[in-house]
Amino acid sequence: MTPALEDIPATTNVPSRAYVTFLAGDGDYVKGVVALAKGLRKVKAAYPLVVAVLADVPAEHRCLLVNQGCILRQIEEVHPPVSDKEGPYIRSYFALNYCKLRLWEFVEYRKLIYLDADIQVFDNIDHLFDSPNGGFYGVVDCLCQMDGAPCSQNVQWPAELGREPPFYFNGGMFMFEPSISTYRDLLTTLKITPPSPFAEQDFLNMFFRDVLTPLPPVYNLLVAMLWRHPELVELEKVKVVHYCVAGSKPWKYTGKEENMDREDMKMLVKKWCDIYNDETLDYRSGATITGCGVADGKNWVTPIPRQPLHWRRILFTEHFWF
Repeated sequence: MTPALEDIPATTNVPSRAYVTFLAGDGDYVKGVVALAKGLRKVKAAYPLVVAVLADVPAEHRCLLVNQGCILRQIEEVHPPVSDKEGPYIRSYFALNYCKLRLWEFVEYRKLIYLDADIQVFDNIDHLFDSPNGGFYGVVDCLCQMDGAPCSQNVQWPAELGREPPFYFNGGMFMFEPSISTYRDLLTTLKITPPSPFAEQDFLNMFFRDVLTPLPPVYNLLVAMLWRHPELVELEKVKVVHYCVAGSKPWKYTGKEENMDREDMKMLVKKWCDIYNDETLDYRSGATITGCGVADGKNWVTPIPRQPLHWRRILFTEHFWF
């Protein structure tokens, strides 16, 4: 699939490296992408944030992202094979994550670091791009993999996917090299691979198991590690935090869910909100883009205004507006 010209900014100075994330629908994950763009700007990342969007991302959200300096690329959905099992995924929406395979089409970049929209970068990680070529880089999904026997909450490898990888990485952050030939191999392999509980995360662990290269856990700290393996967490050294546990999304944090009333969780939520609310981190292009075209020809629109999230206030309310 060749991206529509409307999805690629008109520039002759495309960098060979970039950060990339994925966004679908009209939900609140767009707030995570806004915060991620501002977080990368705060740590003075040298490379842009590319956002792969599905067609159902509304124009208002696209405008918010363009006004934060993001590069938008519209992609098509990737549908995994139909399973003969009922509910093959841990969560039904995991099926949508196979859309990440489209990222291998982004061959205008030689190397990309993928970050989920519920991730925040608190320290510059540009140096990862200088890692040797040819590998697929990721962080262990559970720190127990680095400390002997797996714990009871470690992801169980699906037997139907064959040989286990040397370690099991978390699909919220990884570094890879786009390639059309790899992209085609991914889609061809997907057609003959049975769906498994963790969807694209299982699939990518299987596909890249021979070139998997581990990154230190400071590059993708899953917040669950704070209570699952606290003895292995050096929070002061962490560069990337993944708010992937139920109740931990900073933009709708209440502190009521299990483990969410911890002081370390409150601190990490506050750090995220401080970045989101910091107007000095907004993209400065010299002019605000007040209309954002979309590939299907809909009218351009004015972006909705963003109002700040207050980390203390989110203990008492569930709904927020930009």
